[in-house]
Amino acid sequence: METPQTPRLWSVEDSLDELAQLAGTAGAEVVGRSVQRLSSPNPAHYVGTGKLTELSEEKGILGFTLVVTDDELSPAQQRGLEKALRVKVLDRTALILDIFARRARTHEGRLQVELAQHEYLLPRLAGQWSHLERLGGGIGTRGPGESQLETDRRQIRRHISKLKAEIEEVRQQRSLYRKHRRRSGVPVVALVGYTNAGKSTLLNALTDAGVLSEDMLFATLDPTTRKVVLANKQEILLTDTVGFIQKLPTTLVAAFRATLEELAEAEVLIHIVDITHPNAAEQTQVVLAQLAELGLADKPVVTAFNKVDRFLGDDEALPEGWLKLAAGYPNAVFISAAKRVGLAGLLAKVQDLLAANMVDVVVKLPYGRDVILRQIHQQGSVSEEEYVEDGVVVRGKIPAHLAPVLDQYAVR
Repeated sequence: METPQTPRLWSVEDSLDELAQLAGTAGAEVVGRSVQRLSSPNPAHYVGTGKLTELSEEKGILGFTLVVTDDELSPAQQRGLEKALRVKVLDRTALILDIFARRARTHEGRLQVELAQHEYLLPRLAGQWSHLERLGGGIGTRGPGESQLETDRRQIRRHISKLKAEIEEVRQQRSLYRKHRRRSGVPVVALVGYTNAGKSTLLNALTDAGVLSEDMLFATLDPTTRKVVLANKQEILLTDTVGFIQKLPTTLVAAFRATLEELAEAEVLIHIVDITHPNAAEQTQVVLAQLAELGLADKPVVTAFNKVDRFLGDDEALPEGWLKLAAGYPNAVFISAAKRVGLAGLLAKVQDLLAANMVDVVVKLPYGRDVILRQIHQQGSVSEEEYVEDGVVVRGKIPAHLAPVLDQYAVR
């Protein structure tokens, strides 16, 4: 539905195209679509009465058994549409939750999706027991429907509290893991991007991680972290995260807080953009807006425009439109994760950004200080290593926090 308040970043048709793709990902067959322009959604059944009649007539022709709306419905609107059309009705939020439930593989992922599902379900319980409700008000109206409804609400609230406690345990475990990781000093680089932009394909290309990579929305949900060695021999941890999408349900953002905290720990973000998508610019803005909402707008970013192989041969020049798009983003590179094109340039950008936060150092380590030497290689970048009579002279860059540890070995 389009209202005067509808964001103009996406056209209605583009948003419905994406909704159709979501429906297909969930296993539905799309047989038609309908658009209505109203000053505001009908509070009783979302669409106007004329559109409701039109949809009822189309049901007789197309025989559809499911209606999916592109906006989130109130419980009353969902019940009203289902009663009028006598079919199951889902909104975009419920559809995304269904896909997430199918895709989550780890215990943590399942916990997060289950929490989001229960928080979505809680205000919608009333309609489940409408057949048991009694008319009237005041004394004598607390029938079995209301009793069962209150029982179910209490059970769901208890389960939500239990899920939140379990997720908090996971969050604490992740926090301890990150604290240990910080002590090791190996920098974290996180992959972010719109869903299906190619994050998992890029992770596989750089690390042989073996993560599921398919041409579908939300192919993978569970974060994966792998080690990568840069050209200067510096080690980094590359981590994949859940993809973003326009109108991402707030319940999912909240539920996936433990996972998204990985982004806050990253020193550099690699923002993957599907350059071939007709809404590449809009998708990019969605990701940047959601990063800003998470308080990550100031993170160093490499913008990787992916899938260039789909439209370019080996010797073709980049289209002018692509170059104009890339000019507006920091540290832009053009890559093909599937064909492993441009990956060296991508990692070079990452290396440069990490080096910007490092300090120059010249130290002489006595022989036998192999642990310290390995630490310099892992956390920093070594430009020269010279073996002399009484030790090893190392020149390079290290993270600022490591400088005090090496001060006693500094060559003045």
